Amino acid sequence: MGQWNSAVTSYYLLAGATAILVVLGLVMVLSSSSVESLAGGQSPYVEFVSQAQFALIGLPVLLVASRLPVRFYRAVAWPGLGVAALLQLLVFTPLGIEVNGNRNWLAVGSVVVQPSEVVKVALALWLGAVLARKRPLLHEWKHALVPVVPVAGVVIGLVLLGRDLGTALVLMLIVAGAMFLAGVPGRIFAVAGLAAALGVAVLAKASDNRMTRIFSWLSGDCDVTKECYQPLHGTWALATGGWWGLGLGESREKWSYLPEAQNDFIFAILGEELGLVGTLLVLVLFGLVALAMSRVVRRHTDPFITITTAAIAVWVIGQALVNIAVVIGLAPVIGIPLPLVSAGGSALIMTMAALGVVISFARAEPGAAEALRARGGVVRRSLAVVGRSRGAARAPRPVARR
Repeated sequence: MGQWNSAVTSYYLLAGATAILVVLGLVMVLSSSSVESLAGGQSPYVEFVSQAQFALIGLPVLLVASRLPVRFYRAVAWPGLGVAALLQLLVFTPLGIEVNGNRNWLAVGSVVVQPSEVVKVALALWLGAVLARKRPLLHEWKHALVPVVPVAGVVIGLVLLGRDLGTALVLMLIVAGAMFLAGVPGRIFAVAGLAAALGVAVLAKASDNRMTRIFSWLSGDCDVTKECYQPLHGTWALATGGWWGLGLGESREKWSYLPEAQNDFIFAILGEELGLVGTLLVLVLFGLVALAMSRVVRRHTDPFITITTAAIAVWVIGQALVNIAVVIGLAPVIGIPLPLVSAGGSALIMTMAALGVVISFARAEPGAAEALRARGGVVRRSLAVVGRSRGAARAPRPVARR
């Protein structure tokens, strides 16, 4: 219990669970993408190498973000959201490219980025800064809704213009999580939620593809040769895995049966190869991330930290739960990846950046900075003792004179 109540528990939980999820994601990207890469005449390691490069970029981003002070994040909240919105606008210029009907990417030479992932981080920080400043006034509807709803609505609208409803839903979750933690009255929260639900319903109704996916999910006798092909193959992958899985690399569905095996449906391949044990491990790791974030919220009194952490928690954990729900058939196919695990450079880097922000907040918990400095001092002293011992062992022995 002493270790659990330590000031650095949140810090180590976040850092450890994030590291394991990233490593597990690299392993599963390699396993799930190798066959398709070979079928396309490429090296079986091409997707893995690409994802590993993004992870290597994300690691220093996470480390730097975890070391920046809280006052820095307050200062960049407004300009950060402006830059993110500008990047999202650029997808409608010649720099923007369309993938699977969604115009949500920028291509600069060989570099392809997804600005909506930057929007997630920027929106969480902006909501924390605005709602923290207006917290004493949130009982009034005009302060609760302005400027949060109109500004967030514009940013989400830019994403919806690119026809990416899945990412827009995640952004709505971020807004909802921030408003709930900030203490927006229930009646105002309910009205805003109802308006968002009606908007999503209208957007779904306006797209034949979305309505087809929803009706196929609701149907009890959907044809596997048509719109139910992907979700049914995902379910079969999980069923084939059983308790312990077929073994790493032994998936059958990745042999061109399951679309987006390395991305939106990587959880299905993980369950097929590592079984129920592997899927439970992923759930436990995300549970540890959620637990660590809840500790940060409970142990801080700064409203900016608590609101921003709640927004990031709802994003990461909510997106993970929605992705898993889609794979196991509890939700229609939406098209959002599993954070830290699915293939995708922009998503991986920005999720690691967001978790770096929360790790920075964990370092600012009462007593955490002192505890980390003390442990660092112990490590340095231990290394110094080891170094002196090795030096003494290598020192030449004096030669006895006769």
